[in-house]
Amino acid sequence: MKLVEAFLRHLEVSRASSPHTIAAYAQDLKAFAAYLAPQQIPLERATHLHIRGFLGVEAVTLAPTSRARRLAGIKSFYRFLSRRKIIEVSPARRVKTPRLPQRLPRAVPVDEAFALMEAPDDAQLLGLRDAAMLEVLYAGGLRVSELCGLDLEHLDQRGKTVRVLGKGNKERIVPLHDGALEVLRDWLARRGELLVKPGKKQAPTAMFLNFRGGRLTTRSVERHLKRYVAELGVQRKVTPHSLRHSFATHLLAGGADIRSIQELLGHASLSTTQRYTAVSFEQLQSVYDQAHPRA
Repeated sequence: MKLVEAFLRHLEVSRASSPHTIAAYAQDLKAFAAYLAPQQIPLERATHLHIRGFLGVEAVTLAPTSRARRLAGIKSFYRFLSRRKIIEVSPARRVKTPRLPQRLPRAVPVDEAFALMEAPDDAQLLGLRDAAMLEVLYAGGLRVSELCGLDLEHLDQRGKTVRVLGKGNKERIVPLHDGALEVLRDWLARRGELLVKPGKKQAPTAMFLNFRGGRLTTRSVERHLKRYVAELGVQRKVTPHSLRHSFATHLLAGGADIRSIQELLGHASLSTTQRYTAVSFEQLQSVYDQAHPRA
């Protein structure tokens, strides 16, 4: 498995891939190697037929999206071997990625988004933290991992922006509106109360802290949001990523152009952002009714 280890190091050092991506690709290659083992075929000698056979076996237990991710990891590995001249041609080139049905992002209606922002009890310390947490998520369209990775130094109060470290360690500057900044300032004025009692896992530089003074985790954010959704009696499923989708959808409905939204979301490809255009059909229908001479 030395080739796999070299590939994973390449992802970490040269590609600056996220730990989640590296772990997923490692799991994909481990599963493929286990499939080849009874046939005594090393990874570097596998053919496109072996890859197709592996994906066929995986179809019994894995959903199409999971199999597509498996194939993405395998394709990336063989591209690495080909570029290093370890193999002549990638066998994965002859295996096509299946076309997957595109799921439209589930946006939260504006009134429900506003209700969620106001749900935490900001008279309580942790409620104030949650209010600031939700405001920043929705105001900046952040990924939940980006929110949890924020440090105090990332906030520019005078410039009304926050510096976000996104996928592939790419930085972007995200503006925050005055309402979000006001709640965030109130939280920052009191966050030190969670650091009074010293602890081993405290994170004094983190913007958002748990009750022990450690850095807030993505699971904690998801759990707190789920609780507020339940308290409000909202029937739809709402996740931190739903607020990111809502951020983009509501900006689009408000007249923002797709390129600006792409920059704010930190999408590398415009095609990723363009999925949000399908969400605002009501706006499109309204424009059509007003503009078409026969409408």
